[in-house]
Amino acid sequence: MASNSTGLKPMSGAKRPFLDTNVVVYLMSGDAAKASKAESLIADGGVISVQVLNEFTSVARRKLGLTWAETQEVLEALKANLDVVPLTLSVHERAFALASTHELNIYDASIVAAALESGCDAVLSEDMQHGQKFAALRIENPFR
Repeated sequence: MASNSTGLKPMSGAKRPFLDTNVVVYLMSGDAAKASKAESLIADGGVISVQVLNEFTSVARRKLGLTWAETQEVLEALKANLDVVPLTLSVHERAFALASTHELNIYDASIVAAALESGCDAVLSEDMQHGQKFAALRIENPFR
């Protein structure tokens, strides 16, 4: 598990941001502004979970048409720049509680749960409600 060694403050203003899958997918976007922003966010460091790696792999192969080798290259870059946290029973149980309490889908709830358990202060996501809070964790859309 690698961590950010740039020493730069994340562009979102978060001290320890958790990056949702959509941020990673934008690396491969035809939208140059979003691709550049995603690259900067990843270079600044933060946290992702194994779920994000798996979801990216699915999108890369199915929707983006990347080869296994190309997909692996992106995954290695992510693992070199971001802390990767595991999916655990504790994350699952917390996600289930969040999903049922806040009407989230289980995948978004799993992202929030992993972020909370990792001590993150923000989830960077275009897919969740900007400004929503879960304890000390807030959702930020870095593409606004």
